[in-house]
Amino acid sequence: MKIAIAQLNPTIGDIENNAKKIKQQAILANKEGAKLLLTPELSICGYPPRDLLLNHSFIHTIEKKLQQLALEIPPEICVLIGTITFNSLAQKEGKKPLYNSVVLINNGKIQKTYHKRLLPTYDVFEEDRYFSAGNKVNYFTLNDVKIGVTICEDLWNDEQFWGKKSYGINPIQELVNENIDLIINLSASPYIVGKQKVREAMLKHLVTKYKKPIIYVNQVGGNDDLIFDGFSCAINNKEEIITRCQPYQEDLAYLNFETNNHDLTSNYIHNLITSEEEEIYQALVLGVKDYAQKCGFSQAILGLSGGIDSALVATIAVSALGKDNVFAVLMPSPYSSQHSIIDAEKLVNNLGIKSEKIAIQEAMNSFDLLLNPLFKNTDFGIAEENLQSRIRGTLLMAIANKFGHLLLSTGNKSEMAVGYCTLYGDMNGGLAVIGDVPKTKVFNICKWINRKEEIIPNNIIIKPPSAELKPNQKDEDSLPPYHILDDILERYITQHESINDIEKVGHNLETIKKVIKLVNRAEFKRKQAPPVLKITDRAFGTGWKMPIAYRLNIENNLYSNPI
Repeated sequence: MKIAIAQLNPTIGDIENNAKKIKQQAILANKEGAKLLLTPELSICGYPPRDLLLNHSFIHTIEKKLQQLALEIPPEICVLIGTITFNSLAQKEGKKPLYNSVVLINNGKIQKTYHKRLLPTYDVFEEDRYFSAGNKVNYFTLNDVKIGVTICEDLWNDEQFWGKKSYGINPIQELVNENIDLIINLSASPYIVGKQKVREAMLKHLVTKYKKPIIYVNQVGGNDDLIFDGFSCAINNKEEIITRCQPYQEDLAYLNFETNNHDLTSNYIHNLITSEEEEIYQALVLGVKDYAQKCGFSQAILGLSGGIDSALVATIAVSALGKDNVFAVLMPSPYSSQHSIIDAEKLVNNLGIKSEKIAIQEAMNSFDLLLNPLFKNTDFGIAEENLQSRIRGTLLMAIANKFGHLLLSTGNKSEMAVGYCTLYGDMNGGLAVIGDVPKTKVFNICKWINRKEEIIPNNIIIKPPSAELKPNQKDEDSLPPYHILDDILERYITQHESINDIEKVGHNLETIKKVIKLVNRAEFKRKQAPPVLKITDRAFGTGWKMPIAYRLNIENNLYSNPI
């Protein structure tokens, strides 16, 4: 039996065009002789739809579209479509009004409906906010093949693999108890660095444990701060990857289920990306491309300082949108070094993008004059430094508004973590492209970009980082060296290590305390930042839920959390 995998990039809420994509893939798969087409989780509406789900007319529209789609799909092929359905027992049983579901369409009708059983509530996931959990084992028979149906998280609860059990049930074990022949998983699994290797290791573990082949279908594309990498795949009974779809783009792949040995065969295998830098770069390119397109922007603007962060964002923007659709603004002040201006101009030439230079000395003088009655007899300090950033931010927003461009914020994760960024200044923008990329990784990615030829001027990579808001300023005047800072941040923010734990690996105690204080004090800035493209386990986005107004005694953070 021939099976097709449709790795789709839906736009959230665009039910009409999402349905068209499914229909087109069904027609193509039918022509190739496929008997079953698989689509990702919530493929009809896109994942995650979030509070669109509170509008029940949205769900009714989906229902009507599915009925129409059933009539338009060739009757010879069965199609599994990720969707949302009403829970008819919600009021009676005091449960959530919706299910995260999959419908099986065939011969002009919705033949079966299955519900997701495990609802994640960690990190960016809030499924318990909207959905009831299904309570039935999901499977169907096609051409004498008994096929088990799971939805994303249903696959991620193997106690042996994870070393813990997060839910009271194991849908995979229950399917195996029903003597199914094949497990399929319709997923919308967000990207983080290295995640595909974890996915495939988990899938191989499940095949080894249960002796059942698995087909895993993942969404691809960028939706707000989340990036979905695709990488749909299939594993046969020998624990071999026999299908792997292309990453970061839509794909249609075919494989066969052989009834004589109850196993999968195929040779459609795209290689994993071995370089972490390339993996992150391609993910960010997809994130920028889809964010712009799905929000209705065709062109982007950014401030180009001659520093490494804005250089990386400019390069990503060109890969995402094309050089003709990226506009860079150079805004030197009296404190900008000549080499930074030269470096920025060289990058503009290397990328082939449009640019404009607007010196901000005159604007600075005007602000000094206006503020002199209040600021006289005080020393030059943070307020004056931040004014320069806010002048630049205002200029960029004005140009973006005038010409309908998307303003890209260029700050990295290290800066955002400790508040080394200016609210209403360099934090201005519609999207924080590298807001989840630590400074040390920024350097590594830029070196990877230059692996064949110099795109980012080498001087940008080798010079000491500086905000250039006062004479001879260096980032290390205010912060620890970035290799130290990033390691402390990773341990504190992502690994939740205590002060004692961090000190044990060799970091200075006072430095640790200083960094933690900076992180805690900067929360109000992060709450007002643009959406941050997520590439790590712990990003400053929808999964980050820290309070702003709180007070902790830092000395109470000496010991690790045993949870």
